[in-house]
This record gives sequence, structure tokens and C-alpha cells, in this order.
Amino acid sequence: MMKNTALAAALALAVAGTLAGCAAMGGRPAAIAARADVPAALRPTGQEPFLQVHATGVQIYECAARPDAPDVYGWQFRGPEATLADASGRTVGRHFGGPSWASNDGATIVGQASATAASPDAGSIPWLLLAVKSRTGEGLLAPTTSVQRIDTQGGVAPAAACAAANAKQVARVPYTATYVFWRAR
Repeated sequence: MMKNTALAAALALAVAGTLAGCAAMGGRPAAIAARADVPAALRPTGQEPFLQVHATGVQIYECAARPDAPDVYGWQFRGPEATLADASGRTVGRHFGGPSWASNDGATIVGQASATAASPDAGSIPWLLLAVKSRTGEGLLAPTTSVQRIDTQGGVAPAAACAAANAKQVARVPYTATYVFWRAR
């Protein structure tokens, strides 16, 4: 009897989660709670978070001369490549150079960094707040006005030497992050 009760409870939670996920994909996704551990500078005003995804991918760097000092080489950031997954692990989109985010249902947004904070995880790329500067298509990401990048792990430029001898070498550094999408209230 106890086994059946536990099974029924697990099934009820699974169905509720599926229904919530379906509701979020159709129409206006339900708002989620803003996190108190995010620095104030990274919290947009007059907006509410409506979608949170986990990104798994790489930050891409190239060994190149600095534009302002052609004899000085360093790892230059070229862009991200990541898959975006919802809480159930289902792929809902991708993140790529721009910086851009595209949902599987046809919406694409392009952001511009407006604030940054050091990651609490030493050796990880910073947390960011990005304002949406352009959008195309309809879909899950269409109402986005700001994007937070938090919970970063990895992704920093390589510690390996960068000089004329290895110019144009590309490094794909693994990273994970949480992206929170915000919309106007």
C-alpha cells in the first residue's frame, strides 16, 4: 500500500511538472522568483523573471594580436556556443555569438552587457546582466527585455601561453551557467 502511495505521489508530481512545462510553452510563461543571492547591479528594474535555463557549452577564444598593440598577443574572446535546457533537461534553445539566444520555437534575441559582477566561483567567467537590443520571431524568448547570466562554472580564457608562434590557435573552454530571462511587468 505504501509503495502504491509513493508511486501515485511521484506520478502526480510528474504530471504537474509536465502540465506546468506545457503551460509555459504556450502563451505567456509563468513568472519565476528572482534570486536574492544575485547582486543588486544585476537585477533589472521594472521587470520580472519568467524563464530560467541551464547552459552547457563552451566559451571560444583565439590567440591573436591585440588590435591596439599588434606586437602583443593574448587570448581574445570570440563567442559562446551552448545548449539551453529547461528544468527537466529538455533542450529549449541555444546560445551563440552576438551574444544571442534562440528558442526552438523561432524567437531570437541579441543582448548587450549592461552590468557585470565577479563569479563567486573563482576561475569562472563573470555574472552578467544584458539588455536586449534586438529581437526577431515569435516564441518563448520574444518577450525578453533582459538576460542574467549567473551560476557560472569555468569558461575563462586559457592559461596557456599565447604568442606569435601559436597565433590563430582556437581554444574551446567548457562552461556552464544559468540564464534567467526577464520581461516587462
